[in-house]
Amino acid sequence: MGMAVVAVIAGLILLVWSADRFVSGAAATATYFGMPPLLIGMVVVGFGTSAPEMVVSALAAVQGSPGIALGNAYGSNIANIALILGITALISPVMVHSAVLKKELPILTLITAGSVWLVADLMISLSDAMILLGVFAVLMGWTIVQGIRRKTDPLAEQMEVRAMDSGLSIRQAVFRLILGLVLLILSSRILVWGAVALARMFHVSDMIIGLTIVAVGTSLPELASSIIAARRNEHDIALGNVLGSNLFNTLAVVGIAGVIHPFGVDPSVLYRDMAVMGGLTLSLFIIGYGFRGRPGRINRLEGTGLLAVYLGYTAFLVIPLLTAGPS
Repeated sequence: MGMAVVAVIAGLILLVWSADRFVSGAAATATYFGMPPLLIGMVVVGFGTSAPEMVVSALAAVQGSPGIALGNAYGSNIANIALILGITALISPVMVHSAVLKKELPILTLITAGSVWLVADLMISLSDAMILLGVFAVLMGWTIVQGIRRKTDPLAEQMEVRAMDSGLSIRQAVFRLILGLVLLILSSRILVWGAVALARMFHVSDMIIGLTIVAVGTSLPELASSIIAARRNEHDIALGNVLGSNLFNTLAVVGIAGVIHPFGVDPSVLYRDMAVMGGLTLSLFIIGYGFRGRPGRINRLEGTGLLAVYLGYTAFLVIPLLTAGPS
């Protein structure tokens, strides 16, 4: 058991460190190549903060542990909304100014509903995976068009200021990008091995491990980025991190895992995990969109509610593991 715990802890620490290097290097490199700031915020940062989920889920699927892949994706979505936005709103209420993000809120809600429909037959088949990746490709095309056409947007302005403050040369940016990617793959392999070993010791499904330890670990880059953004009053970046990551997780992460290894889905995933994910996504749309001309806003009370939901959900998953103990 000791080696498995060490592998999980070491894998998580290295994963967070490498993801930070990868995201900062990718964003700085994109800036040097003249990519519009809005596009960097929507695509580069969104992809970078979801890179841990992508690599971990792909490796888990290759190694025959699809439960970790699916639990990682959906657990990260739950953590992103309930844990990360909950903590972020407690630090500083999140105001939604970006017109692009207001468009992404209903899109994420519809895509989440569509993912529930696909999983209703308790199977992620190859055709399901291809549909998810196809929708992801269309969404990326729309995102790129939005990033190029829209010259002014609060998210673009905040990303431009952050890019100017990075202070990285082109050589440093590329080095960070490559180093982060290599270590990201290495740390993911260590984390997946430790997670699978823990699941076997506690005689629980790898899905539960994916929903808890792995999901929180791969969401730590989003947490760090959102807290920094909140302290700088970069509210649109904080929300953009979560929306972009959840779109990537739901479509690309699950789609890649399904293409590598189509797999069955336990009924509890549908009525427990996807129900929580869907409810949180719908609530985020309601409180974050802003109706009747009012700006969207996630205040401290709503942040407390989101955090309470996450703590309750995690306790529901973890308490049976603690009472059972390892064998």
